[in-house]
Amino acid sequence: MIRLGVLGALLIGLTMAALSLHEPWALSIGSIELKTRWVVLAGISAAVYLAAVWLVTHRIAPRHAVWLVLGVAAVLRVPLILAPSFLSTDVNRYVWDGRVQAAWINPYRYLPVDPALESLRDAEVYPWINRAEYAKTIYAPMAELVFAAVGFVWSSVSGMKAAVVAFEILAVICLLRLLVLAGLPAERVMIYAWNPLPVWDFAGSGHADGISIGLIAAALLMRARRRDGFAGMLLGMAMLVKFLPAVVAPVLWRRRFGWRMAAAAVVTVLALYGVYSGVGWGVFGFLQGYGDEEGYASGSGFWLLAGLSRVMPLMPWMAVVYKVCVVALLGALGLWFAFVRRPDDPVALCAAAGVMMAVLTFAISPHYPWYFGWLAVPAVLAPSPALVWLSAAPILLYLDTFGDRFVWPSVVYVPTLLLAACGLLRAPRPALVKGI
Repeated sequence: MIRLGVLGALLIGLTMAALSLHEPWALSIGSIELKTRWVVLAGISAAVYLAAVWLVTHRIAPRHAVWLVLGVAAVLRVPLILAPSFLSTDVNRYVWDGRVQAAWINPYRYLPVDPALESLRDAEVYPWINRAEYAKTIYAPMAELVFAAVGFVWSSVSGMKAAVVAFEILAVICLLRLLVLAGLPAERVMIYAWNPLPVWDFAGSGHADGISIGLIAAALLMRARRRDGFAGMLLGMAMLVKFLPAVVAPVLWRRRFGWRMAAAAVVTVLALYGVYSGVGWGVFGFLQGYGDEEGYASGSGFWLLAGLSRVMPLMPWMAVVYKVCVVALLGALGLWFAFVRRPDDPVALCAAAGVMMAVLTFAISPHYPWYFGWLAVPAVLAPSPALVWLSAAPILLYLDTFGDRFVWPSVVYVPTLLLAACGLLRAPRPALVKGI
């Protein structure tokens, strides 16, 4: 308990020290030197966090240790909610979309620079909207509904960050229930709650991924309790925050009642899209353009292909082959979990979800750290070394200031491969879900 408290205090101190590097009223952290110092502090925080994970998974703590865990998690987040967002400008687009909807305007209809929205502009949010000149919103309908709620209730950056943290709280509550169902110590929720990557990216930057995290955790809880319809509805909602959670669907499938989950997910997706259907296909916003910007069409945005491009030119067919291989791998794993292994207890469910989520995230190899935060959810019940590493280490990617998609990201991806390989070698042959 004392050692856990010391590690928690260290995390708080490191977080406050990193926060102090931000220059007042500056949109970003500032110079490369300041950013490097911030990443060093964040990296040390990640190391402290990994030590705390080892402690809660290898030592028995008093029952009331969970209150220490939750207290530290709250102290880590509250100052970041109130502080300016300086690692990303995405939250300004969220606030803007919410403000547009509070004026009863479809957020998919106009560019932020359109004269029709001129009356909504201000000096605090509007100047910092990214892609305002050429991209209508990319965000899916469930995210837009949350943005709308904030637009009506508390239209500000802090309000948006508080809303995202509310979904984190939902995730923590669901994870605590899953830990009870699994008979595991409640303090293991620290594996999510103290992870510095969600702390900075959700409480600090308000990224919408935090919304999907709460919904994914709730879907896993409903599946563990065999509430298939609710699990499907929550999955559908999570998919319409960010499409990536669709990869969890095979894990939620049950042989006799899987149709309920699938039907509920489809109905939820259609209903949420229906809310914004007045713009037709425009409801998909800037999705395709975003994929092109990130190098997913050419293949240069994928870590493995970015490495290959250093020894030979990338041909168009290489990206196609890569995507086909990824889809085939995920398809095979999905069929395995849906029809062969069929994970049912909470630990197996989270382990299987962790495999699907980690494989997809590794395959698309985003260079934005907040894409990795959702991996901390299944890691609470299935804390394999590779999964825990991949959920925390990407905070180092904030140092990528030159657009490099291979060399510096290798600091994250190479250890992930090594840890996953070690896990597969140690795992009993039938227990595939323990391999990552």
